[in-house]
Amino acid sequence: MTDAPAVSASDRRRRFTALMRKETLQIFRDPSSILIAFVLPLILLFLFGYGVSLDATVVRVGMVVETPSPAARELVAAFRGSRYFDVETGRDRRAFADDLVAGRIKGIIVVPSGFAAALADPEDAPTVQVIADGTQPNTASFVQNYARGVLATWVEIEQARTGGERGPVIEVAQRFWFNPELSSRNFLVPGSIAIVMTLIGTLLTALVIAREWERGTMEAMMATPVSVAELLAGKLLPYFALGLASMALCVAIAVFLFGVPFRGSVVALLALSAAFLCPALGQGLLISAATKNQFVASQVALLSGFLPAFLLSGFIFEIGSMPAPIRWLSHVVAASYFIPSLQTVFLAGDIWAMFLRDIAVMLGIGAVFFALAARNTRKRLA
Repeated sequence: MTDAPAVSASDRRRRFTALMRKETLQIFRDPSSILIAFVLPLILLFLFGYGVSLDATVVRVGMVVETPSPAARELVAAFRGSRYFDVETGRDRRAFADDLVAGRIKGIIVVPSGFAAALADPEDAPTVQVIADGTQPNTASFVQNYARGVLATWVEIEQARTGGERGPVIEVAQRFWFNPELSSRNFLVPGSIAIVMTLIGTLLTALVIAREWERGTMEAMMATPVSVAELLAGKLLPYFALGLASMALCVAIAVFLFGVPFRGSVVALLALSAAFLCPALGQGLLISAATKNQFVASQVALLSGFLPAFLLSGFIFEIGSMPAPIRWLSHVVAASYFIPSLQTVFLAGDIWAMFLRDIAVMLGIGAVFFALAARNTRKRLA
């Protein structure tokens, strides 16, 4: 048997360039790739940016004044003057019970009948009851804390007006770093970009390459002298560039439409995005090589890509509060490294000690996916 003729570097380069050109043309001819890369991010970012918010800016509550008095009326006026409450008044808490059960109001504030007398008695402490809907813990916490703040402010104003005895006043000067407005949008939008990029990167390679398996064009290409590594790299690089373009679109929407501050550098953003696309595209490539079916690939991509990124990345649920086995599982989710770094580059700036560690882990996860995809592809076509 004679040995196969040696292939020169120029032949390999020409062959690889032809593969990339073929895949790039396929992207422009296939409307699904454009929809996944540019239309899907717009829809998801609009949903996350406008539809998801952890800020309770105005909470509708019922306020019960059992016995009208000047002090009770002033307290009601204080709650009405707060920008956090939409107040509806009544004389009996039972009048608001059905509204609280139905979710039409989020809490009931009760000023009891002995409020004025207790306020006038220096040895007695007036009590105001705050009832909140515990089925929504975040909103219930907002109601309790906002009501406590309004009450504390009103008591201080009342003591100053009446000349009551006051102890030493300690003023607390609060500062919130990185997100002074405490706007949930400023960290939800960067986190949602990571979720969107997970879905896009996984679906791009999973669906498009699975389609080629169904049509038989992958087997046709494997019949050529192209190696598995050349084939995988030639197919992934155009989608890598498409993913970066989609990332640029997402960042532009976040900064110019949603007003999220961008305090880092473009270099850091590019490095983090490129590192994250490696495991995302590699996971999609592995799914397509294992399933070879578009429908199955889309279902597996959603289950193995989107859901872990949404639930186990710290985007909504704090990883530190999860049980130990779930925390260990989150260490293999690439989005759990991308989201904190992306939020940092948006809100804090460049912290390269953090970025380099997360980039190294994401590249390691991507290398594992690529190795498994190459092994699976070689095994199936052996």
